[in-house]
Amino acid sequence: MRNSFAFRQAIHRPFFWLFLTVLVALATSCQKQTPQPVDVGTPQALYGQLFYDVQKSGIFPDSKTFVDCVPKESPAEIRKAYKAIAAKDDTQVLKQFVEKHFIIPTYHPISSPDTLPIREHIRNLWTELLRQPDVAHSGTLIPLPNMYVVPGGRFREVYYWDSYFTMLGLAADGRVDIINSMIDNFAYLINTIRFIPNGNRTYYLTRSQPPFFALMVSLLAGLKKDDSVYVHYLPYMVEEYQFWMHGADSVSEAKPALGHVVRMDDGTLLNRYHDKGNFPRSEAYREDVKTVRKALALNPSLDTLKMYRDIRSAAESGWDFSSRWLKETPDGSFPLYSIHTTDIVPVDLNALMYNMEKTIAHAYQVKGDSVSSARFEQKAQKRLEGLNRYCWNADKGYYFDYDYTTGKQTDVISLAASYPLFFHMASAEQAAGVKKIIGDELLKAGGVVTTPYNTGQQWDAPNGWAPLQWMTIQGLRNYDFNALASEIKQRWMKVNEEVYRKYHRMEEKYNVVNPEVPGGGGEYPNQDGFGWTNGVYQRLAAEK
Repeated sequence: MRNSFAFRQAIHRPFFWLFLTVLVALATSCQKQTPQPVDVGTPQALYGQLFYDVQKSGIFPDSKTFVDCVPKESPAEIRKAYKAIAAKDDTQVLKQFVEKHFIIPTYHPISSPDTLPIREHIRNLWTELLRQPDVAHSGTLIPLPNMYVVPGGRFREVYYWDSYFTMLGLAADGRVDIINSMIDNFAYLINTIRFIPNGNRTYYLTRSQPPFFALMVSLLAGLKKDDSVYVHYLPYMVEEYQFWMHGADSVSEAKPALGHVVRMDDGTLLNRYHDKGNFPRSEAYREDVKTVRKALALNPSLDTLKMYRDIRSAAESGWDFSSRWLKETPDGSFPLYSIHTTDIVPVDLNALMYNMEKTIAHAYQVKGDSVSSARFEQKAQKRLEGLNRYCWNADKGYYFDYDYTTGKQTDVISLAASYPLFFHMASAEQAAGVKKIIGDELLKAGGVVTTPYNTGQQWDAPNGWAPLQWMTIQGLRNYDFNALASEIKQRWMKVNEEVYRKYHRMEEKYNVVNPEVPGGGGEYPNQDGFGWTNGVYQRLAAEK
């Protein structure tokens, strides 16, 4: 196995971008068409002071717009031209400069004839959201060698965990070719940069997202009815596992956490979300600076570097943002400035890691390597025991995230508890407890709400999200709680259909408490498109 540590060191060095360019050029094992080497870098590195001035100016309502712009000249030429501009504090001059030197991404809502049935609309959307192999340019896009589906709206690139749920719909519509290409793209990213980033943008190279790659491999193997698929992707699954477990040999009682790995009090190794960066996100620079300044006004001794890392790590979780990562104040609120993501051992992440270990074990068994298979089975068993020890609450009958810095579970009820059911990790008694709280606390008019807390964050009430509907429905089905699973399915599909009937669009998220009101919260408006909503709806609609 190649040395992943070298990459993790390289990402902090000046020659990292040259390093990545060479890797892009050399890696060919998963390619059907090899992109040319590309001048890559973070927006800060590419554009220098221009980046900071644009992001602070607010000339674009969405901070992501500028970092997705494609430069018309080399970044060096743009930096030189900008240095010559005198009136840098004039927003109009700044806007004109950007318009002159960049192709600014535009977005046009995807519309369909009023009479088009929803499933046919989604089938048409696959074409709208499909991207062909990328042509290298000097912007922030990391070129991918095969076709892929983007979520839609402001999300113009592939996203890691979104893609699994998108694939469910592609499978229902018989597009195994696209699924195969997308998995090959992820294998290509593992092969070149040693992990799957949040998305194929250079500003995402400090973090990943919930590790669904092993599930994608299982999906493809099932569609092809061919277990050799596991063997083919085994090296990439192992490489990704090494990324998430990097530091496992270095954690100790004195230093219990390093990177994504947390050593628990009894020596069990579990995982957390952990972005490598401790600075504002490029794609949300203005928002992050504002959040940290507000926190500093309340607490001048705040560790701002940790706060930036916690914000970024919440983005790695995919739940950006949620009460899961926030501390509750005496008045019952969950302010964003209380974020402490890296203190938390999450239920869902460790269930995904359990599945990764089980899938790798199966792949080794198919390959004929029973020793390696047994080793990963043992890892999975230890993780299951650790999850039960630290995250299962027998008194409440539910799984809760665990704060390793306090040695206590959090009190936040969330749909992360459905993951152990999805992966068959729960006992019958545990599953019954989870089913009860989901039915009592989280079932709403339009499906299941992510958490019962109305914090203003998008991964809290009143929103419901397609991926969590699917994980919950399937988790309940695994333990024969079919009535509740069917109720969630019908309510979720109905809200999708009602919004489509009114607005002819598939949305990123939905208000499941009051379906008459659009989903909201978070840092940007509700998006349409929308990859994972399309995928889950199409998969549920295809069921007999």
